[in-house]
Amino acid sequence: MRRLTLLALLALGACATPPQRAPVQTVAAVDLQRYLGTWYEIARFPNSFQDGRGRRCVETTATYTLRPDGQVGVTNRCLDAADNNREAVAEGRAYAVEGSNNARLRVTFFWPFYGDYWVIGLEPTYRWAVVGSPGRDYLWILSRTPGMSAGDYAAAVGAAAAQGFDVSRLQPTPQPGR
Repeated sequence: MRRLTLLALLALGACATPPQRAPVQTVAAVDLQRYLGTWYEIARFPNSFQDGRGRRCVETTATYTLRPDGQVGVTNRCLDAADNNREAVAEGRAYAVEGSNNARLRVTFFWPFYGDYWVIGLEPTYRWAVVGSPGRDYLWILSRTPGMSAGDYAAAVGAAAAQGFDVSRLQPTPQPGR
């Protein structure tokens, strides 16, 4: 009887599917003209290109410019704290995904490889933004200034948490004077 019960439980367990999370949603629209310029990284999920291979990025900024071909130029800068604060610069480009109202971008720093850059939170006056990926494995909190008020930071983190991101993984990015 125990054997039959155990087999029945195993069979039921095999049929059960884990609960599905809702897909990540972006903001309704991003005005690229207002989004262009420099953003300071306030916090991020650790990732291999900023925190791997002996690199530890601090004082990170991302600058977006409009290119003549209509795409967005992307310049990421940081000081590598693991290499005597040597500046590291990555130049890339991005294009808006059709039908996303500029809220979903595809970014490349090394063609032909592209990554998803989805704006999932955006303060109405473009003071801060939250950028993530549909798989919830990348997350950045960006600000127009090197620091954010506690209320703005809480709102940005709340936007990510509402999308199912594990915000306990966020690590602050040291910025000048912070």
